[in-house]
Amino acid sequence: MHVTLAAGQQEAVTFLSDHGADIIVLDLVLADGSALAVSDFASYRHPNARVIFVTDTTFFSDGSIFNHASNACAFVPSGTPPEDLAAMVEHYAAS
Repeated sequence: MHVTLAAGQQEAVTFLSDHGADIIVLDLVLADGSALAVSDFASYRHPNARVIFVTDTTFFSDGSIFNHASNACAFVPSGTPPEDLAAMVEHYAAS
């Protein structure tokens, strides 16, 4: 896998403008910008890219994230072990 870390909305959008993405692991609460804006831009620019949202909040804990982000494929807590998150990335990338 090739992984790129973006520090906020602008950096993520800039990366997605110039590069492809199969899977995006996206913190729902960004310090700089909006995760939903990144997801929306990714949906426009890379329609086949899927987003795994991670969060340490209860926002969208009812599953409504899937109504707001058409490219959402998973919603997991920030405390998810890295090996489990990597397995999810591998699974959704293969789909």
